[in-house]
Amino acid sequence: MQTYEIRDLTLAPSGHQKIAWVEANMPILSAIKKEFEATKPFEGLRITLSIHLEAKTAYLCLVLAAGGAEMHVTGSNVLSTQDDVAAALVDAGLNVFAYHAATDEEYDRHIEKALSCKPHIIIDDGGDLAGMLHSKRPDLAENLWGGCEETTTGVIRLKAMERQGILKFPMVAVNDARCKHLFDNRYGTGQSVWTAIMAKTNLIVAGKTVVVAGYGWCSRGIAMRASALGAQVIVTEIDPVKAMEAKMDGFTVMPMMQAAALGDFFVTATGCAETINTEHMMRMKNEAILCNAGHFNVEIDMAGLEQLSTAVTEKRKNIMGYSLPNGRLINVIADGRLVNIAAGDGHPVEIMDLSFAVQALSALYIKENHANLGNVVVDVSGEIDEMIARRKLAAWGIEIDTLTEAQKKYLDSWEV
Repeated sequence: MQTYEIRDLTLAPSGHQKIAWVEANMPILSAIKKEFEATKPFEGLRITLSIHLEAKTAYLCLVLAAGGAEMHVTGSNVLSTQDDVAAALVDAGLNVFAYHAATDEEYDRHIEKALSCKPHIIIDDGGDLAGMLHSKRPDLAENLWGGCEETTTGVIRLKAMERQGILKFPMVAVNDARCKHLFDNRYGTGQSVWTAIMAKTNLIVAGKTVVVAGYGWCSRGIAMRASALGAQVIVTEIDPVKAMEAKMDGFTVMPMMQAAALGDFFVTATGCAETINTEHMMRMKNEAILCNAGHFNVEIDMAGLEQLSTAVTEKRKNIMGYSLPNGRLINVIADGRLVNIAAGDGHPVEIMDLSFAVQALSALYIKENHANLGNVVVDVSGEIDEMIARRKLAAWGIEIDTLTEAQKKYLDSWEV
């Protein structure tokens, strides 16, 4: 029996329109859908998915459903669910528990409801499904074969659980696949973060100073796009090797305490708490703009900022201005939550075609190999990465070279 908890089912036509648009621009996932329709690899299986619930995610859900899966779907951020898309999935017969601007309590309830089917496979974004199955509701994992994790933050959490010996099922580190992090994290985050910032602020980036916290793959994309837009970019880091990379990529590198006084825009993408704290905030320029591109809203110390501020004013939709005791004001986009999805539509469609193709094939990998994997974090197989890359090149009409037998023999030999 279908169950759901959404805002308004009458919004479904708008959601269907959005999903149709992304379907037309996701050739790899569409090809996988045709294969799944023919082979029904998930027939009789229940899959619970928690990813930012917008059109691209919805299409992934429909692809898995086309493969026979009974889908139970929720979001992965209280601000990223699009109510019309959730309605469209319910209209298509899926079980959906999510709505925009849910409270933290409602969000947790939706996670629990999505897991209440006792799934065979989970598809996670940030580790919230895995977290609940290891803490509040381990009983809901009794049928679980394993799952897939979408994000850097989620993989970090899972590897911590593996190190502590408490991970109860295998999880594929989808984030670490080459066809995911090299494109989604870098090009997808880079473009979508600045699309969201520019749309929300209506301010120019050229000529401004942008401070990017961190220099992982997401931060590299953010810094690269800021520079291309004409900004002066400062990078803050704790890793000396990444700091060297940022320097050699042409960016200024310094501690956040020093950068705080210089930035016009601040974007965090570290996966760590209090990357920007109240001491940093007190050094910032009047009208500085802060936002976060990490999964959780912990990178900017919002609790500290609320205690510190003397007044809070809504400056624009999804931008709050905080008056500081020193007379300056700083602006925060989307309450410090994931800016590109809480204040925008997330990554470009073609980028998510790659990432969600990895998800779909990794879910199939779990189905076919779970009995032999153990309770560990599993790398995406090289075969999946190569298959997706070749399909993407073919969709672009690009051909590449192949090794000759002589070249293969040369590479396999230690003799010159």
